[in-house]
Amino acid sequence: MKIQKDKLIIILTVFIDVLGMGIIIPVLPFYVESFGVSSFVVTLLFSVFALFSFVSSPFLGALSDRIGRRPVLILSIASTALGWFVFAGANAVWVLFLGRIIDGAAAGNFPIAQSYLIDIAKDEKERTSNLGVIGAVFGIGFILGPFIGAILSNISPAFPFWFVGALAFLNMIGAYFFLPETHHNRTNSEEKIETNPFSPLIRAARDESLRLRFFSFFLYGTAFALLNGIFSLFVKELFGMTATMIGYIFAGMGVILVFNQTVFLKNIWLKYFTEKQLEIWFFPIMAGSFLLMDFKNLTLFIIGIILVTFAQSTLRVVISSAIARTGGAMRRGEVMGTMSSILSVSMIVGPLIGGALFVRNLHWPFLLGAVLLMVAFWLTKKCCENEKNPQPESIQAIG
Repeated sequence: MKIQKDKLIIILTVFIDVLGMGIIIPVLPFYVESFGVSSFVVTLLFSVFALFSFVSSPFLGALSDRIGRRPVLILSIASTALGWFVFAGANAVWVLFLGRIIDGAAAGNFPIAQSYLIDIAKDEKERTSNLGVIGAVFGIGFILGPFIGAILSNISPAFPFWFVGALAFLNMIGAYFFLPETHHNRTNSEEKIETNPFSPLIRAARDESLRLRFFSFFLYGTAFALLNGIFSLFVKELFGMTATMIGYIFAGMGVILVFNQTVFLKNIWLKYFTEKQLEIWFFPIMAGSFLLMDFKNLTLFIIGIILVTFAQSTLRVVISSAIARTGGAMRRGEVMGTMSSILSVSMIVGPLIGGALFVRNLHWPFLLGAVLLMVAFWLTKKCCENEKNPQPESIQAIG
């Protein structure tokens, strides 16, 4: 069926993006360190991509409203493929940064894919179903990706990046030949496209109903990005783990994420707790997991990994739901886009801070992450106490 084909291509696009991230996150630090650079440079590569993504995402979103989803999505996938090819073929550190800049300069795959899924939905129920599948796709990508990355890294340090680039290139070809346009009710062509990435953030800062939640989300994103930026370096230093072993850990986290999104969220969390309770109390749980991971004890570290995976995947859903609900139907696109920008900023700040602290003391990044999450806990609790009669809305569509 036509609609099913559209949906399949978009889901495949998201899956390949996530699979690529799952493949490269465990092996990237080892590849970059082979150039003789410090741990800080490794984390800086994560941040430079987020910086360019932050700048490009609002423009690409506006451009897809103007000229359609299909050409912008194809451009974005092509940028991903080219960026990884440049990264894989690098013979100097500056070429590594060029590869991440190329990828980040048109990094609109995920938000445009979300818009695409909304475009093709016939009704509210199908829209919920279309968006709900993304959470499971993320989990599956992070299960398979690290396994593939661990295997491919045994061929050569650069081979995983050639492989991810090839996946993106094939994805671009598939989208070019099989993906039709769905966004026909275009923005007025005389309207100026907003290219200033700070405008949505300025409006968000002035919005009393959303300001605290946006800031809590920024703290959550910064803590999680900080963890991702130094994770491989930390376990290598503290426990002597190889890229293969780290890949297996990421795969295990992917299994937990899928299990949480598909089983626990509906049958445990939403059944026995309110959305506000989940939004508030998973912050201290996540903070506690950071402290457990900071001990020089492998058992406590594994327990911390399990808890942090449950906590972050649940928080991402309930925070997104609360922001979408508070923003309302007329502003939902803008507030969700603002969330994406905030996440990009946190992905810039988190690895930079984590890398700087890690070179001084490998335990400090986890301690800072726990502090940030407890501040977010206090802000969210205050926000929920002040909120009056929110409109109920299913959060399973946001995961």
